[in-house]
Parts: sequence; structure tokens; C-alpha cells
Amino acid sequence: MDGKLKICMVSPELSPFAKVGGLGDCVASLSKFIAKLGHEVKIILPKYSSIALPTNVIEHLQPLIINMGYDIEYGKIWEIKEKNLSTYFIEFDRYFKRDGIYSDLHRDYGDNYERFAFLARAAIDLCYHLEWIPHVIHGHDWTTGLIPVMLDTIERQRSMGRCGFLFTIHNLQHHGYAPKSILDFLGIPHHVFRADGVEAFSQVNMMKAGLYFASKLTTVSETYSREIQTPEFGFGLDPVLKFRAGDLIGIRNGIDEHLWSPETDSLLPAKFSIKNMEGKAICKKKLQKYCNFSIHKNIPLLGVISRLYEQKGLDVFANILPNLLKNSPLQVVLLGNGDRDLEFRFTQIAKEYHKRCFVHIGFQEALSHLIEAGSDFFLMPSRFEPCGLNQMYSMRYGTLPIARATGGLVDTIENFSEKEKTGTGFLFQDLADSALYNSIHLACSLYRDHPEIIGAMRRRAMERDFSWSTSAKQYVAVYNWAKKY
Repeated sequence: MDGKLKICMVSPELSPFAKVGGLGDCVASLSKFIAKLGHEVKIILPKYSSIALPTNVIEHLQPLIINMGYDIEYGKIWEIKEKNLSTYFIEFDRYFKRDGIYSDLHRDYGDNYERFAFLARAAIDLCYHLEWIPHVIHGHDWTTGLIPVMLDTIERQRSMGRCGFLFTIHNLQHHGYAPKSILDFLGIPHHVFRADGVEAFSQVNMMKAGLYFASKLTTVSETYSREIQTPEFGFGLDPVLKFRAGDLIGIRNGIDEHLWSPETDSLLPAKFSIKNMEGKAICKKKLQKYCNFSIHKNIPLLGVISRLYEQKGLDVFANILPNLLKNSPLQVVLLGNGDRDLEFRFTQIAKEYHKRCFVHIGFQEALSHLIEAGSDFFLMPSRFEPCGLNQMYSMRYGTLPIARATGGLVDTIENFSEKEKTGTGFLFQDLADSALYNSIHLACSLYRDHPEIIGAMRRRAMERDFSWSTSAKQYVAVYNWAKKY
């Protein structure tokens, strides 16, 4: 029966309040679309000290009782109410009064496994507090992996044991290892500590726990759902995923077109559309001026917005960037932070080629929108990419992605066909210096010598529908598949 569903989202991130990557955007947008379809959605996340709550937030006067395995703790609840959608922030200073989500600058917090195990228990107890039993709890990544273990053990004979649990894998690389004592921390019986349970390398693997105990599994693109069942992309968990393959489905992430649309984007100096592209030229000039570049429409501008980590393949880009700038009339703007060595390498390149390369270490929301709108091409040379959002943002703004053929990049980018002169971007197979160099060179050559091809590709890209409308309906189908009552 496909009636009104009660869905509880549990996540460490939620845009715009707490965000590191695409996970926060996904949870925010998906929740809104599920609510628009008429289902009741409640989102639960920590109240980090960096979160500035809006004026319409409601403070619950009654404290949240959190039943830990060792004792009872008390937290404070803050709530934002919208139609069919409520967001709950759990305030607990010992674990969440920190500016970062997972780390402080370049140092990971040493107790993340404990912090998010606490969130898992608190989320269950918040449902009891609200006297609200969801049909399905939707947990996101390793931080929520112990929720289905509790539902299947200590909650099995209680009301919350009736909940189905959908576990979404946003990035399989991060497992969330914890000592065995984390089971006592939550009151989970030790019989789950086995190879076909939560144990890995004599520790508790929180990602593995979610994979084994969840009712159903999703990941954020169809190609990635297949890739993670192989040793190359499975990070040691591919046997578990093969075992659960019948319960695993890939659903592509969407984008919030209210926030990412060149026709309505308030952060742009000029708006534009497929029918009138003049605003894109104005955005490019504004971006060139911001970067102190020569303002010239015939010079291709390559944008990068990324965390600077190994996964993103930008170490390969750093290898070839000096030669690109030396040998090609190309402008490059990069926005991001992460690995200190990569930050240093890109900063040094920008100093040497300051007239054609601009690097901003950090993040600026307005600049990210200007890069998407003002660039001609957008680079994503990822080693693996579960879904990716920036390639969809880019195409929405008529900026053609240059990307490695992996994960969600394959599912969303139509590769340029030299024979048919079609495509919405440029895909390359091998993450090697030469392959990346040649792909960028091809794109820039077409930009200079065949602007009519680039123009047609832009229009094709901007016509693609990357909204959440289709994906949200697929999630509703999976919720009905996962629910138990």
C-alpha cells in the first residue's frame, strides 16, 4: 500500500546549516521533495556550535532523555517546522560544541565514532520523545550505521523495532572504525561482533554494520552501485555488497534547481537562459575581473571547485597544470581546500602564473556560483565519484564538464562524439597525466576553432533535467519496499 509515509532522516550534514560535501545538499533537497509528495519527514542532526539557528526555531523546554548503554544523558532539542517537514537539532555540548563537523582545520576529531554513535542513539530516543514511530529511518553513511543494529537488537521488542531502515552509501571510502567498547557504549549485545556482522580487523566497522543490518541499501548513482561490488572500488566491503546485491539500488542524486538555476540565481551579476546567453558572457567577464585575468571572451576559462583530496584526482591536475598554462592560452580558477600539500602546490602555481591562474583556499558560496556560471569548462578528474553534484550544476549553467568516466559522472555526462558532434561534456578513462592533458586540450581546441560545436553542447547540457522529481519518487518506492508495517 502506497499511502502517506513517515520518514526519519538521520544525517551528520544538512545544507545550509552544516555541510562538508554533497551529502548535506542531498539530504536537504531529497527531504524537501519527499515532503512535497505529501509524506511526513523529520530530519535529525547535531547542533554544532557553528550552526546559526534561524529566528523561527522552536526550543523544546522538555529535555531529551538519551538511554546510553552505561547511563542516561540529557540533551536539548531545537526544531524548525515547515509543511510536512520538521528539522531537529540535538544539542549536546560534550560531542557537538565544536566548529567543525568531522575535524578542526586539518585534524580529525579523535572521538568521531563515539560522537556519531551517540547521535544514532539520540535519534531513536527523539522519536520516542515525540511519540512518533516512523515507517522508515533513512540513515546516511557510516555515521548512522549502528542505528539498524540497535533496531534489530535492543529495540527489537519495542516500538522502534518496527521501523524499516534504509542505508544510503554516499562514499564507501569512509568506514568509521570504533573499538569493541562502542557496543557497551550503546548497550548493544556482543553477539553482533562477528565477521558477518559489525566486526572488521578486530574493531567495529560502522559502515559494515549499516550494510549488514539495514533493511534496504541505496547509493547515489547506478554506476557506483555496480562499481562498489568490485575490489577496485569496494574498499574491502565488496563481498558484503555482493551478498546484499538484491537489496542494493542506485538512485542518482538530483540538484535543487531553486538554488542552482541561471535564470533565478541571485548570486550572479547577470542571469541567463538557453534562449538568451548574454548573461553568461557577463558572468565570465566578472569572474575574469575578480581573478585579475585579461578580459577576453576567446580565452577558455576552466573552473574547479573541490575538496583537495586524493579521491578527487587533483594531484594529477597539479602535475600537468604548469605545462597547460605554459603551452595553452587558458585561464584557470580553483576554489577549495583539504590536503596541505595540494594547497601548497596550487598556491605556488598560481603565484608563478598569476595572470592566468587564480587559487582561493577555502570556500565562498558566492564565488562558487560565479565559477559555475562564468567558466567555459569545469574539471572533475575523480579517482571515484559516487554521484557528484558539480557536474550537474555546471551543465545547468552551460559550463561543460571535463571528467573521468567513473560513478555518477558516467550516469550524468554524455561524452562528446567527434563523429556526431554531440555531447554534454568530455569524459576520459584513465587517470593519467596524458589522458587529462589531452582531454583539456581537446575541449580548448574546440572552444577556439569550433565555437558552434561548443554552443550546441551548451544548449544540450542546459536542457538536461537533473531535478529531484524523478529520484524522489524512486526513493518513495524504496521506502515502501523497506517498511515493515
